Amino acid sequence: MIPNQIKIIEVVLESENKPPPPFKIGMENDWLVEWRRVTEKDTKLPILRGDVSKETFPFLMRTRNGWYIDPDPLHYKARKMITPAVILIISTLLIRFITPAIDRIRFIAPILDMLNYSIKIGQLDYPVFLFFAFPIFISPMFFRMTANMKDIKRQNILIKNPINPPEISIQKEDNKVIISKLKTPKELQMKRTRIQVGIAVPERRMILESQGKKEGEQTIPGMSTALPGRRITTGEELGTGVGESTPMTVAHRRVMMLEPMRVLDAGEWVNIEEGKNTENEIVLNGPEKLWPGSIYSGLIAVHWELIMEFVNNEGTKMKWVRPLIMENYHHRIEIEKLPVKSGRLELSDY
Repeated sequence: MIPNQIKIIEVVLESENKPPPPFKIGMENDWLVEWRRVTEKDTKLPILRGDVSKETFPFLMRTRNGWYIDPDPLHYKARKMITPAVILIISTLLIRFITPAIDRIRFIAPILDMLNYSIKIGQLDYPVFLFFAFPIFISPMFFRMTANMKDIKRQNILIKNPINPPEISIQKEDNKVIISKLKTPKELQMKRTRIQVGIAVPERRMILESQGKKEGEQTIPGMSTALPGRRITTGEELGTGVGESTPMTVAHRRVMMLEPMRVLDAGEWVNIEEGKNTENEIVLNGPEKLWPGSIYSGLIAVHWELIMEFVNNEGTKMKWVRPLIMENYHHRIEIEKLPVKSGRLELSDY
């Protein structure tokens, strides 16, 4: 949570493929991702071997390609309720605890008598105020349960009734994508579209090797042990999410909710007119800060994608995602701030 208290990981990556142009995103006293050439000072750094490619890695094609549903808005509301609910229940118990010490104060005693009026159930007395506070305390759990049930139903509907992808023709330029042809599915209403770029979670093997660790040993802080179950999301597979990145998903060969990228920057949304299937050009600009092109390796993967937002007849928000291969620039790129996002889908605001 506090980057300047964490040691920066530096390694030398050996590959038979040509490396990308150097870039630096972030600052050394903050979150940082940097790719540079080897110097004479790097002789003591650990050496890792891995592929460097411009082609999208398979795990990203499985998790960031195709149709996804947005989580139910109740997830976000339940999340916002947790803090006030906890404060309320602790305050109720605190008042009960300190009553014997302050009940002789004249102007406080009537208020305490009202708040601590008790109801006897069996052999125990319970303050009436607790009967109001406890339902509020557990209400976020019921909201989350309701939202998960609705999400599972919508995911199953999407699995049973697959939707054809939009018919689209695109032209890629420097930090820009031009859509020259667009035809969307009739059962969906398109709302808006944009292009975005982010950095994927590094491979688990590469993280462990960079710290001199082996699978089965004590992992580094912030990582869980390897999960024995089948792959659900990137964070769960790599041990950096531990089931916290997306709401409940159904058992299917692909995830039906778009896992948030921990590092993400995007161009402006472009609104699309209702029912628009157009032959006119739609220009999508990239982020304000110039980012590197597509780079894929086990440690650093700069991933570009086109994202379109739709609404179906039931009012469910959906997204269609298509990876993009963007060309690299020939000059060094520097961005002062690494745009870190929430690891939870309902809070990531992507």
